[in-house]
Amino acid sequence: MAGRRLVSIDGFECDLPDSPANGEYFGYAGGAGRSAFPKARVVSLVESGSHAPIGATIGPIVGKGLGEQSLARNLFGLLEPGMLLLADRNFHSWPDWLAATATGADLLWRVGASGRGGMALPVVAALADGSYLTVLYASRTRQPERDRILAAARAGHDFDQQRARIARVVEYEVTNRGEPDQTEPIRLLSTILDPVQAPAHTLAAAYHERWEHETGNGQLKTHLRGPGRILRSRSPDMVIQEIYGYLLTHHAISALICRAATEADIDPDQVKFLRTVRIVRRRITDPAAFSPDRLQHLLTAIHAEITTPRHLHPHRRHRSYPRVVKRMRHNSYRIKQPHDTGTRHTGPPTIKLQPTTTST
Repeated sequence: MAGRRLVSIDGFECDLPDSPANGEYFGYAGGAGRSAFPKARVVSLVESGSHAPIGATIGPIVGKGLGEQSLARNLFGLLEPGMLLLADRNFHSWPDWLAATATGADLLWRVGASGRGGMALPVVAALADGSYLTVLYASRTRQPERDRILAAARAGHDFDQQRARIARVVEYEVTNRGEPDQTEPIRLLSTILDPVQAPAHTLAAAYHERWEHETGNGQLKTHLRGPGRILRSRSPDMVIQEIYGYLLTHHAISALICRAATEADIDPDQVKFLRTVRIVRRRITDPAAFSPDRLQHLLTAIHAEITTPRHLHPHRRHRSYPRVVKRMRHNSYRIKQPHDTGTRHTGPPTIKLQPTTTST
């Protein structure tokens, strides 16, 4: 997107064996109505195009400083110039915005919508593509200082970059997903300030690539580990080792799919992940599969097999799902019911930019 490599940051949870060591170290979710098994929290940095994990950090499910936002800070060191980091609204804070931008990567983060407990984002300048520039303030900045910084920004004057930063805001709705009265406004913050480099519609479409991270998490948890299965390890050190084993395996298979798709000149999303897993499992049972003189021949055969038409999706399906969870958790989403199924759509999401007002 705009010459940048799309990456995203997000987390998921793993059920663990209910051993005393795992329970003490990782903890149980849910407080009084605690979960049946201890859980480990995994936060990963993933390349959107290939679903390949770039890095990950693992921690307990409960405890101060152990949420997704805290664990994500350990991954900022993996960011590089030329990347565009996508993140959901749970990850934004002033210190994290500064830390992530200091890496040279660009950011595209969602924040709460105006009027729904979201941030106050005053308009510094309206842009021709429907987005606008705003000021992000350091934590605990008093209102008089905010007013001075905002006035300086609107006049084009310099101000202390440790107290505030200029960011770009894109506000929009997706009008052809869900019921009309349930349309949720989406508000994005970006470090890409020039609309010529990345128009508002382009940024809005790019943000929806964040769901590729969810797809990658599903591949790891369902196709590699097995649906509904807990991990095997009964000690914290072995749990961490087992999770990294799954992450490395997922990276290897994602890289294999991406290389094969590149050679076949197709989109990696067309390659069926589960079918690829089965092909690889079948191939590696060959005792001579990894001998040095046969390795390239084996890879060529696997590339050809996983990109044959019967192993490809004919096209990417446009689907949407209700915001529900399968089991009770400590968040606000309701439990999935039998009628909560995916909806197929005939085309991509329709993005409607929201008008900018100077009173924002």
